[in-house]
Amino acid sequence: MNSNRRNFIKKTSLVGAGIALTPNLSKANLFSTNRPSEAVYMGGFAAPKLDTVRIAFIGVGARGSGHASQFAAIEGTEVVAICDLYDDLAKKSEKVCKEHGKGERHKNIKLYTNGENDWKKMLEEQKPDAVVIATPWEVHAPMALGAMNAGSHAFVEVPLALTIDEMWQLVDTSEKTKKHCMMMENVNYGREELLYLNMCRQGVIGELLHGEAAYIHELRGQMNEVERGTGSWRTYEYAERNGNLYPTHGLGPVAQYMNLARGEDNFKYLNSFSSPAKGRALYAKENFPADHKWNQLNFKGGDINTSIIKTDLGRTIMVQWDETSPRPYTRLNLIQGTNGTLASFPTRIALEGGVEGATESHHEWAEGEDLQKIYEKYEHPLYKRLGELAKKMGGHGGMDFMMRYRIVECLRKGEPLDQNLYEGCLWSAVGPLSEASVAANGAPQEFPDFTRGSWKSTDALAIVE
Repeated sequence: MNSNRRNFIKKTSLVGAGIALTPNLSKANLFSTNRPSEAVYMGGFAAPKLDTVRIAFIGVGARGSGHASQFAAIEGTEVVAICDLYDDLAKKSEKVCKEHGKGERHKNIKLYTNGENDWKKMLEEQKPDAVVIATPWEVHAPMALGAMNAGSHAFVEVPLALTIDEMWQLVDTSEKTKKHCMMMENVNYGREELLYLNMCRQGVIGELLHGEAAYIHELRGQMNEVERGTGSWRTYEYAERNGNLYPTHGLGPVAQYMNLARGEDNFKYLNSFSSPAKGRALYAKENFPADHKWNQLNFKGGDINTSIIKTDLGRTIMVQWDETSPRPYTRLNLIQGTNGTLASFPTRIALEGGVEGATESHHEWAEGEDLQKIYEKYEHPLYKRLGELAKKMGGHGGMDFMMRYRIVECLRKGEPLDQNLYEGCLWSAVGPLSEASVAANGAPQEFPDFTRGSWKSTDALAIVE
């Protein structure tokens, strides 16, 4: 990452963390069950209704520009500010937002592009209702803390934070300020993920036993973004960390199928193992000069990481991550029960006694056109309502738009969000816990209970109409 970006991360991490530093962050208290008397549990929290959601963006690069464009297109939003280190990116998103506004909305967008601390000035001057954060991973938590302390709801790209300590800060700050802090896990809004959630809720595969989740996506080409772009900062993450650096895309849906941290079950502990680190160094050697900075890095992160999560009820979840190996994309998205199994990539279903009109037993998968009756019977109501519009709007097959639409809809109606703060922390916690387990030769690492026991009374995610 170039000096600007590295300094930005270092400075905002330190300054941002200081904004909301709480007094109970010692290691001995990481598993504390004591919630301050003035704090409010955010598991089913519904904020006051907003007729219009005044929204600001921090980071409008590869991911953030999509957020700005689609949020601006959704009725009931008013884009008030855009912040980025790069003036050209901010101006490009400003233009797109104004086009969506058609002269009626998003008319007075203030740009903040004067260095790594301008986001704090933006929060102070604009006081937005919601802040969307799509920046390098290291500054997700500091910026979310700053947003909540400034009176804004925080919507953060994945992962929510990088350390358990940061996650506790987010919990304490959200509960104190009564502001949402949602990790924007878009995959929970995929068509198959919603279908499987509905099928699990209806008991189609019986009692849930096991899940498999992954983010396997070959992204070595990002290393060509040397001075600017995702590769300019992510390459250092791959070099310096060894574990599952990006767990939430596969894990989020499986966790919601199982009602983890939502009344039924919860994360208990994790064991993690990484393969040797080979692919990134080979790619650097083959594609860059010997004296290039990528060839000066000692890549420590294994090409593929495999973690096993055990839940309170004894269920298991395999979580894999690999952004290096030459293989097809998959999130696995498998959920197994006493009466059958649902899986993805490709979408396929096996049920005890067979799938009606498709298979005669569980020894073969029903897939392709044979699943038409399944879709007709179990298609999620939210997809029925928004699916066609979402596909038209785009963004990973429409899941991005559905997530953004639901955020705005919940804020305007004063309803709980589809993903709560604690889920974001627990799914993201696989990152640092896997690193600790790998460093300890696979020794189990216990999950903190960020809900402080309140998960037991938290409602399961509703099948939203």
